[in-house]
Amino acid sequence: MKHLISIESLSKNDLLDFISLAQKIKKSPGKYRAKLKNKVLLDLFEKPSLRTRLSFEVAMYQLGGHTIFYDLENSPFEMGKESIEDTSRVISRYVDIIMARLYSQENLVKLANNGNVPVINGLTDYEHPCQILADLLTIKEKLKRLTSLKLVYIGDAKNNVTHSLMFACSKLGIKMSIACPKSMHPLVHVKGIEITQDINKAIKNANILYTDSWMSYQIPKSQHAKRVKLLKRYQINETLMKKVPNALFMHCLPAKRGEEVTSGVMDSKRSIVFDQAENRLHIQKAILLKLL
Repeated sequence: MKHLISIESLSKNDLLDFISLAQKIKKSPGKYRAKLKNKVLLDLFEKPSLRTRLSFEVAMYQLGGHTIFYDLENSPFEMGKESIEDTSRVISRYVDIIMARLYSQENLVKLANNGNVPVINGLTDYEHPCQILADLLTIKEKLKRLTSLKLVYIGDAKNNVTHSLMFACSKLGIKMSIACPKSMHPLVHVKGIEITQDINKAIKNANILYTDSWMSYQIPKSQHAKRVKLLKRYQINETLMKKVPNALFMHCLPAKRGEEVTSGVMDSKRSIVFDQAENRLHIQKAILLKLL
């Protein structure tokens, strides 16, 4: 495997291999302390981040390597002075691997196709593979399996996290249902995944309830009130969780408490959101080691 561009392009075995390696690293981190000595990672960012940036920088440091952070906001590419293809050709002369957090999936593919070093999708508008790999690791830890499961996504489903979850669940045989407004359906179609406005129908026999922010980075603040009004019945709260007494709660973070989820659910024993966040570190190490 040369790049990590999408969950869509991975096989079931690829997914399981990432999870297996991350488990080994998490169990015995000292064994991997110098595996990437003298290697350099470039963090290339158009979108802001807390978990993605920190987890990759800490991962690289703990594996013996170095990280350079570059904000594209005032770069020649963003200013229209240089193509993404030429940017890639230059970068790959300096560093060993690139993690890019971009708006456009197309630009990410161009970045990968025109350089000669591995490229990791740190997030685009289309997919968020690193997050979903960490989610799968977390599910495996908590439920001891990745089979005979049902995951339900609730809320705004027109986003990268939902797309990557759909691809992952399909490949692993995890049953998935999505409860969302008609105007917020995913932009991809994956056979076998149920999409409905009926929350009670969706959550039947659920092992996991998953949600994400109602206000992604690129959505104008002027739309906030309208979106909250549309989505408020899709909030994950204590009443909803009581209907699925054995289900765990997941969220990729950041979470707006009181909107897509209540503090009561976030802070409950059934919430595994901070385990998800921690596992970003372990899965990023696995990704870096697989590609380098």
